Amino acid sequence: MSVHQEIKKVTTHTLTELKRKGEKIAMLTAYDYSMAKIVDASGVDVILVGDSASNVMAGHETTLPITLDQMIYHAASVVRAVNRALVIVDLPFGSYQGNSKEALNSAIRIMKETGAHAVKLEGGREIKDAIERILTAGIPVMGHLGLTPQSIYKFGTYVVRAKEEQEAQRLREDAKMLEEIGCFSLVLEKIPAQLATEVSASLKIPTIGIGAGNGTDGQVLVLHDMLGLNQGFNPRFLRRYLNLFDEIKGATEQYITDVKAKDFPNEKEQY
Repeated sequence: MSVHQEIKKVTTHTLTELKRKGEKIAMLTAYDYSMAKIVDASGVDVILVGDSASNVMAGHETTLPITLDQMIYHAASVVRAVNRALVIVDLPFGSYQGNSKEALNSAIRIMKETGAHAVKLEGGREIKDAIERILTAGIPVMGHLGLTPQSIYKFGTYVVRAKEEQEAQRLREDAKMLEEIGCFSLVLEKIPAQLATEVSASLKIPTIGIGAGNGTDGQVLVLHDMLGLNQGFNPRFLRRYLNLFDEIKGATEQYITDVKAKDFPNEKEQY
């Protein structure tokens, strides 16, 4: 029987156990009660309340506009639906960078007001103080290296990161540093598969990849991308498991047709 099947409630310790036993970790995003209920019932290990809500729920071009209050709203909705998965919440842009006291306050608000189990922060050495301060409060932290979407304007583009040796070496060092200061896990986004495999093997803490190949300890996708609710987003790393955009559109069109034709509601559908 796999670790995954034995678990009644996933904890940060569970993820370490999964890595130790060589069992991959399955992680997906969710942002609302209804979707989170389905995702949790499916048996996923981790639910990330991602700042990608800024894109898929609010229609912004980047993750930057979403606020701490909005993240708390989404996270609280998700937590109310979840019985089993570990729920991790992104600290949004501007709620932790450059001010470790503000970072701690942001993380405390998320934990108190949502009931989530951990927070995730983007970056390495430049946010070391913020992570350490959050950890002193006993709040579990997941790191995030490689492509860090909150820094999109610094990079200028969502290209693969750490292809050059200098940036790759910095990523190796930052990963080690995040483990040493006490992060329980690490997301590696859009970096060469070989580098992700090497970094994952060098750490005791589990790594979760997105566009980082199969050598990480787990995978994460944005739910709306994976279900085909988004039409315009087609990166190489995305596997679509459904095409819900067309299915929902088709159902909606049928509903409109039925209403116009006076077919809905019928005799059985009224009082």
